[in-house]
Amino acid sequence: MHRRDFLTLATILAGEHLRARLQASPPPLANATSSARKVPVIDCTDLYHPHQDVGDNVDLLAAYALPEIDLKAVILDVTQRYRQAFADHPDPQYRDPTGPRDPGFIPVLQLNYLFGREVPCAATPFEAMRSPGDAMLDAPPFQQQGIGLLLRTLRESPEPVELLLFGSARAAAVAYNREPDLMKAKVRRVHLCAGASSPDYLEWNVMLDRHAFVRLLRSDLPVAIYPCATGEGPFAYGRHNCFWKLPDLKFIADMDPKLQAYLAFAFTRSTRMDFLRAVEQAPPPEVVQSFVNRPHNVWETSVWMQVANRRLVRRADGTHRLVPAAEVLPSDKVFPNELRPCRVTVRDDCMFTFELTDGPTNFWIYDRGDPMENERALREALPALYTGFRAP
Repeated sequence: MHRRDFLTLATILAGEHLRARLQASPPPLANATSSARKVPVIDCTDLYHPHQDVGDNVDLLAAYALPEIDLKAVILDVTQRYRQAFADHPDPQYRDPTGPRDPGFIPVLQLNYLFGREVPCAATPFEAMRSPGDAMLDAPPFQQQGIGLLLRTLRESPEPVELLLFGSARAAAVAYNREPDLMKAKVRRVHLCAGASSPDYLEWNVMLDRHAFVRLLRSDLPVAIYPCATGEGPFAYGRHNCFWKLPDLKFIADMDPKLQAYLAFAFTRSTRMDFLRAVEQAPPPEVVQSFVNRPHNVWETSVWMQVANRRLVRRADGTHRLVPAAEVLPSDKVFPNELRPCRVTVRDDCMFTFELTDGPTNFWIYDRGDPMENERALREALPALYTGFRAP
């Protein structure tokens, strides 16, 4: 794949200066999101259609609806194994009998349609990297498009971009192997939602591409890690992991009718050919009721809070809300949603350890304090946020 539009020396030097500042201490986003300027974001997500984890469809809605976010591109992180009708794996916990499926172009097109946007979308190589240094230049042309879109979006952005990884780290790792100077100059921070906060569990997203995870954690990019699991598994609670659970999804019945339709299309695994017309009006109440009583696993909220510079608060009246940092009141109790500077060591088998530090570093670890208190607050705050979203 040929390089084009080489960065100017001034841009590279600006990127080096930015990286040095990041390693010393991460600059806050408060000024960016308390003004009219939006935060540029590239969302790399293992979003499929029909879904593998419908949470990806739910979370992508925040990328479009949060007023602080300027969504520049959606990169579809695809793994060939999970395109099959039955995804076999030597380890039973990574098998999947709910296929077949393909990259989630349809949900992206639906949200572009509903929000009047032109967010570009493309898929990454379907197979895993063969080594941490693999640039995957021999992947089929269609599967090159996601890496090309990521690099082109960075190159064309006038400012550094927040790079969000929900799934494997393949897109970021391959892009870094191809154009490290561009990545260092134009990625403000990588938000890696993957791994376990204990060094004895191979988490799902890491398993998708082990070499990609190792490549990223041995890079000099600024990387914030949001572990999705603990040593006890993917549905355990710890202060450094980001999993929490909604007991039900009844709030969807109170959402904007067109956004209800988008979610109903995903939850019911619809195969309608007229997928745009399908989201033009509210679905029948019985369709919504068919899926809103189920519990719902959540991992991405902490990342979107960080990037949008939102705070989880308890207001004086006892209600919980996710509010812009500039709108926090003196009477609010603010719950932790921090990134702690740390040093990271990753083994060849992808197991990693971290150690908090006050010294220079390019790594941070997520910290939410008391995970159960965090969950109790989010169970009210996230539904309130989503019922306030509107399709233009």
